[in-house]
Amino acid sequence: MKLRIDPTRSYAMALEGGGARGAYQIGAWQALLEAGVHIPAVAGTSVGALNGALITMGDAARAAELWSNIHYSEVMDVDDEQMGDLLRGDLRGLDLHKVLEKVGDVIHNRGLDVTPLRNWIREIVDPDVIRSSGIDFYIVTYSVTDQKELELRARDLEDDELYDMLLASAYLPAFRAERMGGKLYADGGVRDVLPLHVLIANGYTSIIAMRLYGPGIMRPVRIPEGTNVYTIAPKEKLGGILEFEAEQSQENLRRGYFDAKRFLYGLKGDDFYIDAQWSEDQARQFLCGAVQRAEPDLSLREVHEKRLPTLAKKLDAGDGGYGDIASALLEAAAAAKELSPWQIYTEDDLLQAVGTEAVDSALAGLLD
Repeated sequence: MKLRIDPTRSYAMALEGGGARGAYQIGAWQALLEAGVHIPAVAGTSVGALNGALITMGDAARAAELWSNIHYSEVMDVDDEQMGDLLRGDLRGLDLHKVLEKVGDVIHNRGLDVTPLRNWIREIVDPDVIRSSGIDFYIVTYSVTDQKELELRARDLEDDELYDMLLASAYLPAFRAERMGGKLYADGGVRDVLPLHVLIANGYTSIIAMRLYGPGIMRPVRIPEGTNVYTIAPKEKLGGILEFEAEQSQENLRRGYFDAKRFLYGLKGDDFYIDAQWSEDQARQFLCGAVQRAEPDLSLREVHEKRLPTLAKKLDAGDGGYGDIASALLEAAAAAKELSPWQIYTEDDLLQAVGTEAVDSALAGLLD
């Protein structure tokens, strides 16, 4: 596979807020590291700021381990099992008395107690490592007291202020508002959920935006001439913003890693990751062969003029070439066979893994 970005350039990262979906960004960062991408700066909002601290400290294995083992009780003062059941809507195993008691506490205290998150930040984040990393790390939050957005460079902050501003950036509306340094803060997403402008204002011209599609306001940003913004974003849902469960985070880590691979190497596919090797003519022959097996009486002209356009439309590949249609058909067959998506396939790899019968079955379902 060949990188489709210039490996001699540096790429700053803008990390969107999105709560429990944040593992996705760490998975993507791992793929960037493997590709040798140099990262001179990071700007983060909410969980993006927390991930920004992990990225600035540079220990990818540790960051992945933290997300792989995340639990509700590491973020909020709740019972893990009961919180999981409540968010999934599974009321069968809930102790309703305890749940109502906890809800009463939350209402009385005007939000969820995030003392565990405060403690987690102080345990994990090393201000000295952040200041000496060589990476410019910017934290975006919102001061409710001053009614203004704050864009803070981490290396300029004292230890306690750095801890507080990381927590302030991640203050979701469901969390109990507590004063820090005499002021109240809100999640940075209330003004700028994807902090591109911070990096642009500081002169970075190649920026990778890592999306989570979290709640918040997308601040309008004018991209100057000569500045390029690239996007790594999920095509599948990453779970709820409060779904701090290890299993979901592990999947999000994998998805972020492979979505970054898709970005880096121009992989095809929606649910799978395809390193396209076939020429347009090879893809055309594959498609014609599949259609003619299904409908042997069709003429070659009918295959090209009727069936392939229909197939392209059914596979949502109408704007692509034969290669895109072939990849989409192979994906449909792979999904029907419940093939694992967590590896990179060539078209031949997929065809060998699913077999001709699965391709024919997927095609038949599309042409019905």
